Amino acid sequence: MLILKISCPDQHGIVAKIANYIASHNGNLLEFNQFTNTLDCKFFARIQIDTSDIDVELDSFISGFNVLGEALKAEWHFRHAPFKIRTAILVTKTTHCLNEILWRSSENDLPLEITSVIGNRDHCKEIAEKEGIPFHHIEMDGDAKNAGFQKIAQILRDENVQLSILARFMQILPNWFCNEFSGKLINIHHSFLPAFIGANPYRQAYNRGVKLIGATCHYVTSDLDAGPIIEQDVKRVLHSHSPQDLIRLGRDCERRALARGIRLHAYDRTIIDGNRAIVFED
Repeated sequence: MLILKISCPDQHGIVAKIANYIASHNGNLLEFNQFTNTLDCKFFARIQIDTSDIDVELDSFISGFNVLGEALKAEWHFRHAPFKIRTAILVTKTTHCLNEILWRSSENDLPLEITSVIGNRDHCKEIAEKEGIPFHHIEMDGDAKNAGFQKIAQILRDENVQLSILARFMQILPNWFCNEFSGKLINIHHSFLPAFIGANPYRQAYNRGVKLIGATCHYVTSDLDAGPIIEQDVKRVLHSHSPQDLIRLGRDCERRALARGIRLHAYDRTIIDGNRAIVFED
């Protein structure tokens, strides 16, 4: 089976041309999920193809698509399925997001091959090692920050990591790091209406009597917490909730939003379009 993701300028006959190419080689369409942005005149699609009866080698089928892809002025990507994405998890102190990822991965809910857990603190070391996953403790305090990011980048290169998840990794990534691993970094952070910055946002939210609390899962860019959004989760806050309750609700939102965001990315259901992420629901 193959998964094809494609984006191109909108034009007449795109769906028919892609479907005809697949049919001409005895491929069978299992899913054709498409979206046309009429404001920007762009076409996006995720196509799942049964290749069990295909009449050529898969590599030939994939390379043969080049003629059509170039004619459509498209960007496209094929992935063989099933598959597992080589993944590193970056952490600091809190464990709820790490535990969620490890549990869902063990249940085959997330198609991840976790190569290592990387932390600027060692609070999560025992959890990783209990699961038989290597843990890298990287010192990043003070003047060690830049060297620390250099070490992390080298680990990601050496382990051939395809996705890095910031599971409450409480460090601001440098621009060069974001650029090198663009589209391969996913982060989770809390969301409030209204927004609160600085120390102890949950106490600030409690003092203002917020009615909604949530979390946002997004791709990482050099613009802090402003990358393309993949998934969000929200909970209603009651007047009886304490600051500790808000933290509990927030962590629940973070776990759910992050897990769904990872799943959507891992199953090739997202296409980054500038500051937005096009998401084809599972």
